[in-house]
Amino acid sequence: MRLKDAIPKKGSQQRGRRLGRGISAGQGASCGKGMRGQKSRSGGSTRPGFEGGQNPLYRRLPKLKGFPMVNRKKYTIINVSKLASLPANTVVTLASLMEAGIITSNDGPLKVLGDGELNVALKVHAAGFTTSARSKIEAAGGSCEQIGVAQAVSNEDSTEKQDNSN
Repeated sequence: MRLKDAIPKKGSQQRGRRLGRGISAGQGASCGKGMRGQKSRSGGSTRPGFEGGQNPLYRRLPKLKGFPMVNRKKYTIINVSKLASLPANTVVTLASLMEAGIITSNDGPLKVLGDGELNVALKVHAAGFTTSARSKIEAAGGSCEQIGVAQAVSNEDSTEKQDNSN
């Protein structure tokens, strides 16, 4: 193959449109752009994202860090280290923690986080546990029982499985 052989394939190249050169050329007078308006003028198209002067989408949306979650679940959180002050074999619920004064406000269902150490066996009833919190409570000889929304979902799943097996 030589340089003279590297030519475009027949029919692959078309000549440019000759605009405004009379009606027989096919693009006469207004050059196929209609009659008036910004888009008919020479160089007359708007930049991408332009919305006619209205505040454009890229300026209406927040710039950083995504969007806040709609209907986010709010939990009352407590770390395992705060539970260490309770006596052994205590049943820990949101109500019992508020009575003991460990938690001062009810911000939603109770969720136990795993920061700190625990060496007292407790029976904890909460809506959520982190894996580290669950392992620390069970390592201390206690038990974790999940109550609330997550339990209701798991109960529905188990009834569906029973119905399917019959």
